[in-house]
This record gives sequence, structure tokens and C-alpha cells, in this order.
Amino acid sequence: MDALFGDELERAALVDWRPLAQGLHARYLVDDFGAAVRFVAALGEAGDALGHHPRVTIGRGFVDLKVVSDDATFRDGDTVHVVQWVTQRDLDLARSITDVAAAQALTADPASVSQVELGLDTARSATIAPVWAVLLTGDPAGQGLGSPSDEVRDPKGRLPNLWFGDATGEPQRFHVEVYVPAEVRDERLAAVVAAGGTVVDDSRAPGLTVVADQDGNTGILCVA
Repeated sequence: MDALFGDELERAALVDWRPLAQGLHARYLVDDFGAAVRFVAALGEAGDALGHHPRVTIGRGFVDLKVVSDDATFRDGDTVHVVQWVTQRDLDLARSITDVAAAQALTADPASVSQVELGLDTARSATIAPVWAVLLTGDPAGQGLGSPSDEVRDPKGRLPNLWFGDATGEPQRFHVEVYVPAEVRDERLAAVVAAGGTVVDDSRAPGLTVVADQDGNTGILCVA
């Protein structure tokens, strides 16, 4: 299926869900572990009906969900890439999950979802990516997994993705990327500044805003 992007996702009007990096994310609040298990069991049945299932994390008082397709197609001119991204299949699953949550009287908390990725600036991503793939995931297949680039992704989905940016002549530096819902971006940025951080580059805001701590270590606040 074709990968879906900005306007297409916005038109889907999935009020419980937010796009972060590659997938759609949701959090539903539950009273206890038993309620979480009942919810996940119902999601299993809903997913079986569609032949597609969410990634699930259960925490104290919540269930976090991510929906993404491993076989989305992305066209770059005459080249077709198979990538991890949102497709119509994921929109259908997200709507079904929302219906299940409503039937169980669960409340969504979309403003609380977030995703962290790692970035490394380098002029030699093809050279160094194999090292990071096996170091982070133990599997060389993590290099380029679900991506047309050398990006490293854990096949088991346990670790943050590592992507490679172009070096600018400065020493190679790691930085953290934090994806948040659009409606909490300004509040999060204000909190960073209030804590002593500074805005280094907002030329691509609100999608990407580079911030730094008092020692000059940078992070990027992202909105998909």
C-alpha cells in the first residue's frame, strides 16, 4: 500500500491518534492492569479481523499503541522504496481501535504520546552504519530496515531509531530527537527554555526546532 503523509493523515481525522516519526500513536487510560488486558484482548480480535495489529505497551494506568506498516511503498521519482510508514491499513486499524476503546469507555490521552530517536552527524553513514546496527540491535539487518537510507532500526522495535545527518565540518555529535503532538509543542518548548535551555535554530519550526542545554548539547523538538 502507498505511504500516507501530512494532508492525507490530517483528513483522516483520527482524534485519538497522533503521527510521530513513522507511525500513528495513541494512549488510552485504564483503571488497572486487568482493564488493560481486557482492552488488549479485544484489540487482538479487532486486529485479527483486519489482518493487522498494533504494537502494544502496557504501563501503570495506560496502554500505549503504535500502528505502522512494514511494507508501505514510497515513490521517489522513478524509484519505489518499501518503507515502514502509515498506510490505509493503519488508518483502518486505528479507527477500529478507537471503536473498541469507546465500547469499553476508555479515555484517550493523545497529548501525552511521544517518541525519541537518535541522530548522528557524519559524512560516512554507509561506512559506520554497520557498526551501529550490530552494536544497537545485534543484527546487521537493522541497517536500512524500513528506510531508503542507512538509518538503523531495531527489527524487534525495542530501541530508538538511529538516523544519520550530514556532517557540517564540526566534530561528529549525537543528538536526541523528541517527537511530540503538535498541540503540546509550544508548551514543551517553553518548558525547555524555562529550565535554562536555549533555542538554537527555529528556521524549520514547528516541524524541527533545535534546542541546547547550558553546555551546548543539542536536541531537536519535532512535530510530524
